[in-house]
Amino acid sequence: MSGFVSLADVSLPAFAALCEQDTRAEDFPHCREVLHKVLIYQASTLRDALASDPRPLLSELHRAFRQGPGVLVVKQAFTDGALVDRHSEVFNRILADEAQGGSGGDHFAKAGANGRIWNALQKAAIQAPESFIEYYSNPLLGMLAEAWLGPHYQVTAQVNVVRPGGQAQQPHRDYHLGFQTVEVLEQYPLDVQVMSQYLTLQGAVAHTDMPLDTGPTQLLPYSQQYDLGFMAWRDPAFIEYFQAHAVQLPLHKGDLLFFNPALFHAAGTNRTPDQHRMANLLQISSAFGKPMEALDHDRMMLALYPVMLDRVEHQELDAHGLHAVIATAAQGYSFPTNLDSDPPLKGLAPQTGQQLLHQALAERWTLAAFAQEVERMRLRRRA
Repeated sequence: MSGFVSLADVSLPAFAALCEQDTRAEDFPHCREVLHKVLIYQASTLRDALASDPRPLLSELHRAFRQGPGVLVVKQAFTDGALVDRHSEVFNRILADEAQGGSGGDHFAKAGANGRIWNALQKAAIQAPESFIEYYSNPLLGMLAEAWLGPHYQVTAQVNVVRPGGQAQQPHRDYHLGFQTVEVLEQYPLDVQVMSQYLTLQGAVAHTDMPLDTGPTQLLPYSQQYDLGFMAWRDPAFIEYFQAHAVQLPLHKGDLLFFNPALFHAAGTNRTPDQHRMANLLQISSAFGKPMEALDHDRMMLALYPVMLDRVEHQELDAHGLHAVIATAAQGYSFPTNLDSDPPLKGLAPQTGQQLLHQALAERWTLAAFAQEVERMRLRRRA
Protein backbone atom coordinates (compact mmCIF):
# COMPACT_ATOMS: atom_id res chain seq x y z
CA MET A 1 0.00 0.00 0.00
CA SER A 2 1.22 3.52 -0.75
CA GLY A 3 -0.16 6.99 -1.29
CA PHE A 4 -2.63 8.53 1.12
CA VAL A 5 -4.46 6.42 3.69
CA SER A 6 -7.12 6.86 6.34
CA LEU A 7 -8.18 5.19 9.55
CA ALA A 8 -10.50 2.96 7.50
CA ASP A 9 -7.45 1.29 5.95
CA VAL A 10 -6.02 -0.14 9.19
CA SER A 11 -6.29 -3.89 9.71
CA LEU A 12 -5.95 -5.60 13.05
CA PRO A 13 -5.38 -9.06 11.48
CA ALA A 14 -2.51 -7.68 9.38
CA PHE A 15 -1.04 -6.04 12.48
CA ALA A 16 -1.42 -9.20 14.56
CA ALA A 17 0.27 -11.34 11.90
CA LEU A 18 3.38 -9.16 12.16
CA CYS A 19 3.37 -9.07 15.96
CA GLU A 20 3.11 -12.84 16.21
CA GLN A 21 6.51 -13.44 14.60
CA ASP A 22 9.16 -15.18 16.66
CA THR A 23 12.69 -13.91 17.28
CA ARG A 24 15.42 -16.43 16.52
CA ALA A 25 18.69 -15.84 18.33
CA GLU A 26 20.62 -17.37 15.43
CA ASP A 27 19.49 -14.49 13.21
CA PHE A 28 21.29 -12.06 15.55
CA PRO A 29 24.61 -13.76 16.30
CA HIS A 30 25.95 -11.07 18.64
CA CYS A 31 23.01 -11.23 21.06
CA ARG A 32 23.33 -13.14 24.31
CA GLU A 33 19.75 -14.42 24.40
CA VAL A 34 16.14 -13.70 23.48
CA LEU A 35 13.55 -13.02 26.19
CA HIS A 36 9.90 -12.57 25.25
CA LYS A 37 11.03 -11.90 21.66
CA VAL A 38 13.33 -9.08 22.80
CA LEU A 39 17.04 -9.21 21.93
CA ILE A 40 19.37 -9.13 24.94
CA TYR A 41 22.96 -8.00 24.37
CA GLN A 42 25.85 -7.94 26.78
CA ALA A 43 27.65 -4.59 26.98
CA SER A 44 31.01 -6.32 26.69
CA THR A 45 30.03 -7.51 23.20
CA LEU A 46 29.47 -3.93 22.06
CA ARG A 47 32.72 -2.77 23.67
CA ASP A 48 34.66 -5.54 21.95
CA ALA A 49 33.18 -4.49 18.60
CA LEU A 50 34.20 -0.88 19.21
CA ALA A 51 37.77 -2.03 19.78
CA SER A 52 37.89 -3.88 16.45
CA ASP A 53 35.52 -3.44 13.49
CA PRO A 54 32.05 -2.35 14.69
CA ARG A 55 30.36 -2.52 11.27
CA PRO A 56 29.04 -6.10 11.45
CA LEU A 57 27.44 -5.40 14.83
CA LEU A 58 26.12 -2.00 13.68
CA SER A 59 24.46 -3.71 10.72
CA GLU A 60 22.92 -6.31 13.02
CA LEU A 61 21.58 -3.66 15.39
CA HIS A 62 20.11 -1.67 12.52
CA ARG A 63 18.35 -4.77 11.21
CA ALA A 64 17.05 -5.52 14.70
CA PHE A 65 15.37 -2.13 14.94
CA ARG A 66 13.55 -2.40 11.59
CA GLN A 67 13.31 -5.99 10.33
CA GLY A 68 13.71 -7.60 13.75
CA PRO A 69 11.65 -7.15 16.92
CA GLY A 70 12.34 -3.41 17.00
CA VAL A 71 13.61 -3.41 20.58
CA LEU A 72 16.73 -4.54 22.41
CA VAL A 73 18.32 -4.43 25.85
CA VAL A 74 22.02 -3.92 26.61
CA LYS A 75 22.90 -5.40 29.99
CA GLN A 76 25.47 -3.72 32.24
CA ALA A 77 26.08 -0.78 29.92
CA PHE A 78 27.02 1.21 33.04
CA THR A 79 28.97 -1.14 35.26
CA ASP A 80 29.66 1.54 37.89
CA GLY A 81 26.45 1.87 39.88
CA ALA A 82 27.91 4.74 41.86
CA LEU A 83 28.35 6.73 38.64
CA VAL A 84 24.66 6.27 37.82
CA ASP A 85 23.72 7.21 41.38
CA ARG A 86 25.73 10.43 41.17
CA HIS A 87 23.89 11.44 38.02
CA SER A 88 20.59 10.46 39.65
CA GLU A 89 21.40 12.95 42.39
CA VAL A 90 21.81 15.63 39.73
CA PHE A 91 18.34 14.75 38.47
CA ASN A 92 16.92 14.78 41.99
CA ARG A 93 18.27 18.27 42.60
CA ILE A 94 16.71 19.49 39.37
CA LEU A 95 13.39 17.83 40.24
CA ALA A 96 13.41 19.44 43.68
CA ASP A 97 14.12 22.87 42.22
CA GLU A 98 11.42 22.55 39.56
CA ALA A 99 8.84 21.17 41.99
CA GLN A 100 8.62 24.64 43.51
CA GLY A 101 7.29 25.91 40.19
CA GLY A 102 4.51 23.32 39.82
CA SER A 103 4.09 20.34 37.49
CA GLY A 104 4.17 20.53 33.71
CA GLY A 105 2.45 18.40 31.09
CA ASP A 106 3.48 14.86 30.26
CA HIS A 107 3.24 12.60 27.21
CA PHE A 108 0.48 9.97 27.24
CA ALA A 109 0.01 10.31 31.01
CA LYS A 110 -1.80 12.62 33.41
CA ALA A 111 0.14 15.83 34.14
CA GLY A 112 1.84 15.67 37.52
CA ALA A 113 1.38 11.92 37.94
CA ASN A 114 5.09 11.33 37.51
CA GLY A 115 8.28 13.28 38.04
CA ARG A 116 9.45 14.69 34.70
CA ILE A 117 12.47 16.77 33.71
CA TRP A 118 12.23 18.31 30.27
CA ASN A 119 15.52 19.23 28.55
CA ALA A 120 17.43 17.20 31.13
CA LEU A 121 20.49 17.10 28.86
CA GLN A 122 21.10 20.84 28.87
CA LYS A 123 20.18 21.26 32.53
CA ALA A 124 22.63 18.55 33.60
CA ALA A 125 25.42 19.93 31.41
CA ILE A 126 25.10 23.40 32.93
CA GLN A 127 24.45 22.41 36.54
CA ALA A 128 26.83 19.44 36.84
CA PRO A 129 29.44 19.36 34.04
CA GLU A 130 31.67 16.86 35.89
CA SER A 131 28.85 14.38 36.23
CA PHE A 132 27.66 15.01 32.66
CA ILE A 133 31.08 14.17 31.21
CA GLU A 134 31.49 11.10 33.42
CA TYR A 135 28.06 9.82 32.37
CA TYR A 136 27.91 10.66 28.67
CA SER A 137 31.47 9.49 27.95
CA ASN A 138 29.92 6.01 27.73
CA PRO A 139 30.43 5.20 24.02
CA LEU A 140 27.70 2.55 23.90
CA LEU A 141 25.01 5.24 23.76
CA GLY A 142 26.51 6.67 20.60
CA MET A 143 27.09 3.24 19.11
CA LEU A 144 23.38 2.44 19.32
CA ALA A 145 22.47 5.86 17.95
CA GLU A 146 24.80 5.47 14.98
CA ALA A 147 23.49 1.97 14.27
CA TRP A 148 20.05 3.41 13.54
CA LEU A 149 20.69 7.03 12.56
CA GLY A 150 24.27 7.27 11.33
CA PRO A 151 26.64 10.04 12.45
CA HIS A 152 25.94 13.60 13.61
CA TYR A 153 22.85 12.57 15.58
CA GLN A 154 21.36 15.02 18.10
CA VAL A 155 20.71 13.86 21.66
CA THR A 156 17.87 15.12 23.84
CA ALA A 157 16.93 13.66 27.22
CA GLN A 158 13.91 13.72 29.48
CA VAL A 159 13.99 12.14 32.92
CA ASN A 160 10.92 10.24 34.07
CA VAL A 161 10.26 9.12 37.64
CA VAL A 162 7.22 6.89 38.13
CA ARG A 163 6.18 7.03 41.75
CA PRO A 164 4.52 4.21 43.72
CA GLY A 165 0.99 3.84 42.39
CA GLY A 166 1.86 5.67 39.15
CA GLN A 167 -0.44 4.40 36.42
CA ALA A 168 0.48 3.00 33.01
CA GLN A 169 0.60 5.19 29.94
CA GLN A 170 -1.62 4.70 26.95
CA PRO A 171 0.04 2.44 24.36
CA HIS A 172 1.45 4.64 21.63
CA ARG A 173 4.11 5.35 19.05
CA ASP A 174 6.56 8.21 19.49
CA TYR A 175 7.74 11.40 17.86
CA HIS A 176 7.43 12.60 15.11
CA LEU A 177 4.10 11.33 13.83
CA GLY A 178 3.10 9.63 17.07
CA PHE A 179 2.49 13.13 18.42
CA GLN A 180 0.02 14.08 15.66
CA THR A 181 -3.72 13.57 15.42
CA VAL A 182 -5.26 11.20 12.89
CA GLU A 183 -6.52 14.21 10.95
CA VAL A 184 -2.97 15.49 10.57
CA LEU A 185 -1.59 12.04 9.75
CA GLU A 186 -4.02 11.66 6.86
CA GLN A 187 -2.25 14.58 5.17
CA TYR A 188 1.04 12.62 4.98
CA PRO A 189 1.49 9.90 2.34
CA LEU A 190 2.14 6.49 3.79
CA ASP A 191 5.73 6.40 2.52
CA VAL A 192 6.47 9.51 4.61
CA GLN A 193 4.84 7.92 7.64
CA VAL A 194 7.10 4.88 7.28
CA MET A 195 10.16 7.05 6.65
CA SER A 196 9.60 9.09 9.81
CA GLN A 197 10.74 6.23 12.06
CA TYR A 198 14.26 6.65 10.64
CA LEU A 199 14.46 10.16 12.10
CA THR A 200 14.60 9.23 15.79
CA LEU A 201 15.70 6.48 18.15
CA GLN A 202 14.15 5.99 21.57
CA GLY A 203 16.30 4.87 24.47
CA ALA A 204 16.42 4.73 28.22
CA VAL A 205 19.07 4.29 30.87
CA ALA A 206 17.73 2.51 33.96
CA HIS A 207 18.66 4.61 36.99
CA THR A 208 17.07 2.21 39.44
CA ASP A 209 16.51 -1.51 39.46
CA MET A 210 13.19 -2.16 37.71
CA PRO A 211 11.56 -5.42 38.76
CA LEU A 212 8.27 -6.15 37.03
CA ASP A 213 6.12 -4.78 39.84
CA THR A 214 7.68 -1.32 39.36
CA GLY A 215 6.16 -1.22 35.88
CA PRO A 216 9.01 -1.20 33.33
CA THR A 217 8.03 -0.28 29.79
CA GLN A 218 5.43 -2.49 28.12
CA LEU A 219 6.63 -3.46 24.64
CA LEU A 220 5.00 -5.06 21.61
CA PRO A 221 7.81 -6.60 19.52
CA TYR A 222 7.46 -6.37 15.73
CA SER A 223 4.68 -3.77 15.94
CA GLN A 224 7.02 -1.25 14.30
CA GLN A 225 6.74 -3.27 11.08
CA TYR A 226 3.08 -2.30 10.59
CA ASP A 227 3.23 0.61 8.17
CA LEU A 228 -0.15 2.05 9.20
CA GLY A 229 0.69 1.97 12.90
CA PHE A 230 0.73 5.74 13.37
CA MET A 231 -2.88 5.75 12.20
CA ALA A 232 -3.84 2.75 14.31
CA TRP A 233 -2.51 3.13 17.83
CA ARG A 234 -5.55 5.03 19.16
CA ASP A 235 -7.99 2.42 17.83
CA PRO A 236 -9.63 0.55 20.76
CA ALA A 237 -9.11 -2.81 19.04
CA PHE A 238 -5.37 -2.17 18.73
CA ILE A 239 -5.19 -1.01 22.34
CA GLU A 240 -6.93 -4.21 23.44
CA TYR A 241 -4.50 -6.29 21.38
CA PHE A 242 -1.56 -4.44 22.91
CA GLN A 243 -2.80 -5.03 26.43
CA ALA A 244 -3.19 -8.75 25.72
CA HIS A 245 0.19 -9.28 24.02
CA ALA A 246 2.67 -6.68 25.33
CA VAL A 247 5.71 -7.91 27.24
CA GLN A 248 7.78 -6.42 30.04
CA LEU A 249 11.38 -7.12 31.00
CA PRO A 250 12.93 -6.45 34.39
CA LEU A 251 15.93 -4.14 34.16
CA HIS A 252 18.82 -3.45 36.50
CA LYS A 253 20.42 -0.12 37.23
CA GLY A 254 22.78 0.67 34.37
CA ASP A 255 20.96 -1.37 31.70
CA LEU A 256 19.90 0.21 28.41
CA LEU A 257 16.60 -0.24 26.60
CA PHE A 258 16.48 1.05 23.01
CA PHE A 259 13.71 0.76 20.44
CA ASN A 260 12.37 1.99 17.13
CA PRO A 261 10.02 4.95 17.76
CA ALA A 262 7.32 3.17 15.74
CA LEU A 263 7.18 0.32 18.26
CA PHE A 264 3.94 0.24 20.23
CA HIS A 265 4.91 0.74 23.87
CA ALA A 266 3.77 2.26 27.16
CA ALA A 267 5.24 2.85 30.60
CA GLY A 268 3.77 0.36 33.05
CA THR A 269 1.99 0.78 36.38
CA ASN A 270 4.20 1.00 39.46
CA ARG A 271 2.46 -1.42 41.82
CA THR A 272 4.99 -1.15 44.63
CA PRO A 273 4.31 0.76 47.86
CA ASP A 274 7.72 2.38 48.11
CA GLN A 275 9.91 2.06 44.98
CA HIS A 276 10.42 5.00 42.61
CA ARG A 277 11.26 3.95 39.05
CA MET A 278 13.68 6.40 37.44
CA ALA A 279 14.84 6.36 33.83
CA ASN A 280 16.81 8.81 31.74
CA LEU A 281 14.82 8.79 28.49
CA LEU A 282 16.96 9.50 25.45
CA GLN A 283 15.28 10.70 22.28
CA ILE A 284 18.03 10.81 19.69
CA SER A 285 17.38 12.54 16.37
CA SER A 286 18.88 12.08 12.95
CA ALA A 287 20.99 14.94 11.64
CA PHE A 288 18.30 15.27 8.97
CA GLY A 289 15.37 15.63 11.37
CA LYS A 290 13.98 18.18 13.81
CA PRO A 291 14.58 17.30 17.48
CA MET A 292 11.62 17.58 19.82
CA GLU A 293 13.50 19.89 22.19
CA ALA A 294 15.52 23.02 21.45
CA LEU A 295 18.92 22.97 23.15
CA ASP A 296 21.40 25.81 23.58
CA HIS A 297 24.47 23.86 22.47
CA ASP A 298 26.71 26.92 22.69
CA ARG A 299 25.89 27.31 26.36
CA MET A 300 26.41 23.61 26.96
CA MET A 301 29.82 23.62 25.27
CA LEU A 302 30.99 26.59 27.32
CA ALA A 303 29.85 24.97 30.57
CA LEU A 304 31.59 21.69 29.76
CA TYR A 305 34.78 22.95 28.14
CA PRO A 306 36.91 23.67 31.25
CA VAL A 307 36.19 20.22 32.68
CA MET A 308 36.75 18.51 29.34
CA LEU A 309 40.06 20.34 28.88
CA ASP A 310 41.21 19.25 32.33
CA ARG A 311 40.21 15.64 31.62
CA VAL A 312 42.04 15.66 28.29
CA GLU A 313 45.18 17.18 29.78
CA HIS A 314 45.22 14.54 32.52
CA GLN A 315 44.43 11.75 30.02
CA GLU A 316 41.21 10.87 31.85
CA LEU A 317 39.16 10.59 28.62
CA ASP A 318 40.08 8.03 25.98
CA ALA A 319 39.28 8.62 22.31
CA HIS A 320 35.94 6.80 22.47
CA GLY A 321 34.85 8.67 25.60
CA LEU A 322 35.89 12.05 24.19
CA HIS A 323 34.01 11.39 20.97
CA ALA A 324 30.92 10.31 22.93
CA VAL A 325 30.80 13.46 25.08
CA ILE A 326 31.36 15.81 22.15
CA ALA A 327 28.71 14.04 20.06
CA THR A 328 26.24 14.50 22.92
CA ALA A 329 27.06 18.11 23.78
CA ALA A 330 27.60 19.83 20.43
CA GLN A 331 26.00 20.09 17.01
CA GLY A 332 27.59 17.76 14.46
CA TYR A 333 25.71 18.88 11.35
CA SER A 334 26.47 22.12 9.52
CA PHE A 335 22.92 22.96 8.51
CA PRO A 336 20.75 24.98 8.72
CA THR A 337 23.01 28.01 8.70
CA ASN A 338 23.37 31.36 6.96
CA LEU A 339 25.49 30.58 3.91
CA ASP A 340 26.19 34.25 3.23
CA SER A 341 28.03 34.68 6.52
CA ASP A 342 28.94 31.02 7.14
CA PRO A 343 30.04 29.77 3.70
CA PRO A 344 31.63 26.36 3.01
CA LEU A 345 34.97 27.88 2.04
CA LYS A 346 37.17 24.81 2.66
CA GLY A 347 34.82 22.04 1.69
CA LEU A 348 31.17 21.20 1.17
CA ALA A 349 29.92 22.41 4.54
CA PRO A 350 30.78 24.97 7.23
CA GLN A 351 32.50 24.02 10.48
CA THR A 352 30.32 22.39 13.13
CA GLY A 353 30.31 22.82 16.88
CA GLN A 354 31.72 19.32 17.26
CA GLN A 355 34.62 20.10 14.94
CA LEU A 356 35.31 23.33 16.81
CA LEU A 357 35.30 21.54 20.15
CA HIS A 358 37.67 18.85 18.89
CA GLN A 359 40.04 21.52 17.54
CA ALA A 360 39.99 23.57 20.74
CA LEU A 361 40.76 20.56 22.92
CA ALA A 362 43.48 19.27 20.59
CA GLU A 363 45.17 22.69 20.56
CA ARG A 364 44.54 23.31 24.28
CA TRP A 365 42.76 26.63 23.84
CA THR A 366 41.92 28.65 26.91
CA LEU A 367 38.26 29.00 27.85
CA ALA A 368 38.37 32.67 26.78
CA ALA A 369 39.73 31.76 23.34
CA PHE A 370 37.15 28.98 22.94
CA ALA A 371 34.30 31.27 24.03
CA GLN A 372 35.40 33.85 21.46
CA GLU A 373 35.26 31.27 18.66
CA VAL A 374 31.89 29.95 19.84
CA GLU A 375 30.51 33.49 19.66
CA ARG A 376 31.96 33.99 16.18
CA MET A 377 30.35 30.76 15.04
CA ARG A 378 27.02 31.81 16.53
CA LEU A 379 27.14 35.14 14.69
CA ARG A 380 28.05 33.47 11.40
CA ARG A 381 25.14 31.06 11.68
CA ARG A 382 22.58 33.74 12.51
CA ALA A 383 23.80 36.87 10.73
